[in-house]
Amino acid sequence: MSAQGMLSVIEPDGGINGHDPKMSNEALLHCYRTMLRVRAFDDVCLKLQRAGRIGFSIPNKGVEATQVGAASALEKTDWIFPSYRDFGMALYHGISPVDMMHNMYGNAADSAKGRQMPVHFSFTEPIKFFSISSPIGTHIIQAVGAAYAIQRRKEPHVVLASFGDGGTSSLGFHSGLNFAAVWKSPVVFLCQNNQWAISCPSSQQTASESYAIKAKAYGMPGVKVDGNDLLAVRRAVGEAVERARKGGGPTLIEAFTFRMGGHSTSDDPTRYVPKELLLEWERKDPVANFERFLAKKKLWDPAAREKIAAESFAEIDAAAKVAEATPRPGIETIFSDVYRDVPQHIRRQGQAAFDLARRKGDAAAGDGAFPL
Repeated sequence: MSAQGMLSVIEPDGGINGHDPKMSNEALLHCYRTMLRVRAFDDVCLKLQRAGRIGFSIPNKGVEATQVGAASALEKTDWIFPSYRDFGMALYHGISPVDMMHNMYGNAADSAKGRQMPVHFSFTEPIKFFSISSPIGTHIIQAVGAAYAIQRRKEPHVVLASFGDGGTSSLGFHSGLNFAAVWKSPVVFLCQNNQWAISCPSSQQTASESYAIKAKAYGMPGVKVDGNDLLAVRRAVGEAVERARKGGGPTLIEAFTFRMGGHSTSDDPTRYVPKELLLEWERKDPVANFERFLAKKKLWDPAAREKIAAESFAEIDAAAKVAEATPRPGIETIFSDVYRDVPQHIRRQGQAAFDLARRKGDAAAGDGAFPL
């Protein structure tokens, strides 16, 4: 499909337009469960943030099919350079909700030891999920660098770089696509066009007829896909991954979707999103769209949704309770993973901090010993 058209697979009645996704019933249901787990994670995190128990979260409602469809096209040996709205990619590939919740609380079990904002996950197992970065577009050029290293090492892996429509206005987008095309690096660029970069609509973001068409200027294929159609996203990403793995170079994919919530828990979308537009996209709900497909295959009914949704909420709620009960990072972790040999002036400053924490009775002071 060219950048001018929009690829779709699932028909309004739940049928598919001749495309065989080549997925088992178990794999299809795993996609569905993952989308409901994303919704449960969203719901729990919103409540935690509103209750003042975590500081921040990023809603994913409306973009789950793009996340999960893309993730389903990757191998666990591939690399993901995600945006901060990609919970489904982590959950699909087996990242534990408990480990994700540890980051939401920034506790001692958090892989970043509380140094990152909530929802800025980073994992090396069971898939390489690169550290999420708040500055828009910076990870795009990093993804290209990783893909170039994979290429030089002659490894069979592919890199997926995921970003929002606002990310296309960053320097990283332009530099990243240019370098990747010149080097023919094995990277797939996934632009999740949810139509709003916080409160900035796409009409004020670009004058192009689409984001996918921008690929032409860089010398790579561009594909526009229905981002609320999980199977269409999987098909587009799968074809791009296969092309990259065979040495054909990068592809830019625009997943046309809609964020049915705020940019973050700090945002009020009712101030800038017309109510009629939200209602229009609620009728295109990606979860309901996939349910129609599953129902057509006799894999879904309303009772199944209630059961899976309840199980998902219980799992995420339990994960939050575990994370909340986990102690905060010890003060000595300020120095972990920074220096191989800690300089003396840092040691002196650190020791003064340890002594102050002991005198003040800080419960998070740890053992007051340098980690190295």
